[in-house]
Amino acid sequence: MSASPVPRPFRLIVTGGGTGGHTYPAATVVRTLQSRFAATGEALDVLWIGTPDGLEARVAPAEGIAFTTVATGKIRRSSNPLKMASPANLRDMARVPLGVAQARKIVSDFRPDVVLATGGYVAVPAGLAARMCHRPLVLHEQTVRLGLANRKLAGSATRIAVSSESTVPLLPESVRSAAVVTGNPVRPEVLAGHPDKAFGSLGLDGFDRRLPTVYVTGGAQGSQQINEVVRDALPWLLSRANLVHQCGPANLAGLQQHAAALPAELAARYHLTGFVGPELPDVLALADLVISRSGAGTLAELTALGKPAVFIPLASSAGNEQAHNARHLEESGAAVALLGDVTAAALRNAVGPLLSDPARRDLMAERARTHGRPDAADRLVDVILSAASG
Repeated sequence: MSASPVPRPFRLIVTGGGTGGHTYPAATVVRTLQSRFAATGEALDVLWIGTPDGLEARVAPAEGIAFTTVATGKIRRSSNPLKMASPANLRDMARVPLGVAQARKIVSDFRPDVVLATGGYVAVPAGLAARMCHRPLVLHEQTVRLGLANRKLAGSATRIAVSSESTVPLLPESVRSAAVVTGNPVRPEVLAGHPDKAFGSLGLDGFDRRLPTVYVTGGAQGSQQINEVVRDALPWLLSRANLVHQCGPANLAGLQQHAAALPAELAARYHLTGFVGPELPDVLALADLVISRSGAGTLAELTALGKPAVFIPLASSAGNEQAHNARHLEESGAAVALLGDVTAAALRNAVGPLLSDPARRDLMAERARTHGRPDAADRLVDVILSAASG
C-alpha cells in the first residue's frame, strides 16, 4: 500500500520594509499565520523579499524567515518637478526594471499562494512580479493615506487591507471594492504588559502612585524636538505627574545634566532612559498618558491599548503621513495633535487638562479604543487565506 502524498505547504511571499512601520506588521502576520497553521498541523513556507540594508534584513532572519533581496531604488520626493528628476532619482529609477526581473524569477520559482506587500520601495518590484506571474497580491496599508508603493500597486491587488475605515473613501474608486478594513497588526507582547512589573524592572521607587504617569518617547533613536519641549516643561510636568522619558541613546547625557538641577522631590519622579527594550509593554501598561510621534505602528499600539496621547508628528515623514494620522485621531477626540512649531507652552496647554482630570483621560482612552484593532493580525491572515482561495 503506497503512502499518502504529503500535502503541499502553503507558500507566502512577504515583501516590504525599510522601516519598522512596514517591517513589524509583516513579521507579526507571519507569526500569526504560523500559529494558525501549527494548530491545524498544516505546513507553511515563507519567503521575505527585502533590501540588504533595510530593517527587514535583520528582522526576517531573527524570526526564522527565509530572506532574499532584489534591486530597488528610493524616490526622493519634492514639490519641485525638476528636483524629482535629480541624478540620484534617475539612477535609482533605472534600478527598478532590474528589481522587477529579479522578483519575477523569485516569484516564478517559489510559486506562492499569495504575495503580501506591506509598503516601502522594495514592495514595488515584488508586487509587480506577482501580477506578472498571476499570483494573488494582498496589500497592507498602515497609514490613513496609501503610501507611494501601495498607490503604485493598488490596481494590481486582489485585496487592499487598510488600517482605518477613513482610508476607504480616499482610495481610487476603481479599487475600493478590493478594500478590507483589518487594522494594523500589533505585536501581541505589547498588549500583555503589567504596570507593577515596570516599577521593578525600571526601579521606579521614587514615583508617587497617587499621580498619573506620563510616558514620553521619540522612537528608538529619540526625537530632539520632543526632548527639547519636554525638557523646557520638565519642572511643571513633574509637579503634576511621574515621567518615564525615553530620549534616545545620543541624547541621554545632555538631558541627564539638565535633570541634575531638579529638586530632589521632582527628580525622584523622573526616569530618564536612552532606550526602552523588553519592558516596553509594562511601561505602556503603566502609562496614563503618552507623548510621542504619530507613526502608524505607534497609533496601532496606543489605540489597541486605549491610551490617551498627545502627538507631536514628525514633520518630515513621507507624505506628511504622521500629521494626517494625528489629525485623524484628534478629530474624534481620541488624541491631541500638536502641529507646526511646538513649544513648551503648547505642550503644557495640551497636557495640563489631561493630567488634572482623570475623567477626561478616561473619555479619550475610550475613544482611542474605538480606533484600536488588537485582532488586526488575525483579520489580515483571514484576508490572505481568502485571497489564496480565490
